[in-house]
Amino acid sequence: MDDVGRRQFLTLLGGAVLIAGCAPGGPGSGSGQDSPLSAAFNQAINDLDPHGPSAVDEASLLANRQIYDTLVTRNGTEPAPSLATSWTRPDDKTWVFTLREDVTFHDGSKLTSADVKASLDRLVKSTGPQKPLWAAVDSVEAPDARTVKITTTEPLGAMLVNLTLAFILPAAQMGRSGFFRKPVGSGPFAVESFTPSSQLVLTPVQDYWGGAPTLRGLRLPYIPEASTRMTALQNGEVDVTWIIPPDELQRLRQVSGISVESTPGLNYFLTWFNCGRKPFSDPKVRRALHHALDVKGIVANLYGEAATVMDAPIPSSVFGHAPQQPYAHDPDLAKKELAEAGYADGIRTSMMWFRDTGPLATELAQSFISAWAKVGVVVEPQQIEKAAWIKRLTALDWDIELQVNTVTTADADYTLGRLYTSEANRMGYANKELDAILAQAKSTADQERRKALYGQACEIIWSDAVGVFPASLAATYGVRSTVKNFRPAGNSQPEFRTVSADHA
Repeated sequence: MDDVGRRQFLTLLGGAVLIAGCAPGGPGSGSGQDSPLSAAFNQAINDLDPHGPSAVDEASLLANRQIYDTLVTRNGTEPAPSLATSWTRPDDKTWVFTLREDVTFHDGSKLTSADVKASLDRLVKSTGPQKPLWAAVDSVEAPDARTVKITTTEPLGAMLVNLTLAFILPAAQMGRSGFFRKPVGSGPFAVESFTPSSQLVLTPVQDYWGGAPTLRGLRLPYIPEASTRMTALQNGEVDVTWIIPPDELQRLRQVSGISVESTPGLNYFLTWFNCGRKPFSDPKVRRALHHALDVKGIVANLYGEAATVMDAPIPSSVFGHAPQQPYAHDPDLAKKELAEAGYADGIRTSMMWFRDTGPLATELAQSFISAWAKVGVVVEPQQIEKAAWIKRLTALDWDIELQVNTVTTADADYTLGRLYTSEANRMGYANKELDAILAQAKSTADQERRKALYGQACEIIWSDAVGVFPASLAATYGVRSTVKNFRPAGNSQPEFRTVSADHA
């Protein structure tokens, strides 16, 4: 453990001891049954506004799923009731939801259709990253306390999938100043304390409508250093952690009292080219950079069993995935294509990423940069802070960028329909044919038709070489044997209501 990681870890641990009121050693280390379970992710929870600028960040969604509820949830790949007991679709542009009667917020107030309407109205009007998902919503009505009616300007086939991200807040409070420092929801856990980018401490809601949590408490600390998290897991200061670096997997499997649990992941690496900036406005250049890479070899060398080489711009576990023909590793062809595009003398460019975007991100970036250098493409590495990366990403102030993305809903519309339209303009790419296909896929309720259309979208994005999509990451968790009923989540957003832990 390096000095910085050790200092950060001890600071977090000390805070947990004070909050839990237990002896030094922290949760999971024999400190008593009143200790909260500690679950450490490698990304920071920056805010608790489920409709705000962090609305699709994995860390924020992890927190939101404990604190708030949605109308609809998922049971495997199928939508299932949550706050809504049932729904109907009277016509292609209308959805009617019937609400549960036994739901209260953490402050004791009763949840009604007015809260749902106010929350959905706020989400529709937001300028955050969820905005494209709700562009087709025309109105939200609450004709009575248990009924919500959503009308769209065109059919919205992804309505139920999107609603799994629409967290409901109390209408009377969500506009209050400082509300999101200690927000009120209707979920299984209530906020006890929150220090942005440090830790979130939650307490169980005993009268939760879905059944009281088993845990005495839940602590979500931010521990970015993988070595620090692995040491904390082994020592018992952390009960559950993820993401696990590939080089730690085999070793962790040999540690007594710890199990490694995996499920197909929804997280994946992508490298976008800024298609609105030369030389990457030329698809021949983008394809040349593909051919310069031995993606299969790079992924196998870095990740082994912890990742799978991708064959589409979305992981194979996502609805709408369609496999494409991999780009052959052919440096000579890459040089030929660069020459045909007018770059026989090579290219000088840059690539940006932030360190904690994913496991071995820097090593992956360096592998790409090294391969591109061999065909005359000199890439300046730019590892920057996340805040600067986000600012430059949204301003299209970059040449090439590397990140980990998550298809949170496991539906192609969340990624393809949200990020790849001309209007979204997330990577300077515009394709009217693709726009039309994505619009059709969004509007149809025929799921087989949606799947076929997203398959066409996968083909266009892949063949136009908008980016390189190297690896889909397995969702792998390290879990102490004292933890029971934990279910790994492919989107890095496990839910803890039914989890129990024996800290005695």
